[in-house]
Amino acid sequence: MMPGMNPKMLKQAMKKMGMKQEDIDATEVIIKTPSKDLVIRNPQVVKINAMGQESLQVTGEIEEVSTEKFSEDDVKTVASQASVSEDEARAALEAADGDLAQAILALQK
Repeated sequence: MMPGMNPKMLKQAMKKMGMKQEDIDATEVIIKTPSKDLVIRNPQVVKINAMGQESLQVTGEIEEVSTEKFSEDDVKTVASQASVSEDEARAALEAADGDLAQAILALQK
């Protein structure tokens, strides 16, 4: 909603422009990216249909959660300990599910 505007008048104006609005009862919204998840808690979600184009408006408390199982420091540690490239170290860490010791041992074999 737009602040300071009468909700009833806003709804009428949107209807005149061919826009429909629907509230969605959500408890949590998660947006996944390659390196992190954006978790929106206590969300207010509104689905808007404007001339056949649907979009969502989400507001709430945003928390960033890392999805990486290991850090760049972990990659550098494994690479230096096993005397391999960072790409090889990253691949070993992925195979070892982030376990540094297991990754280093696998690369030293």
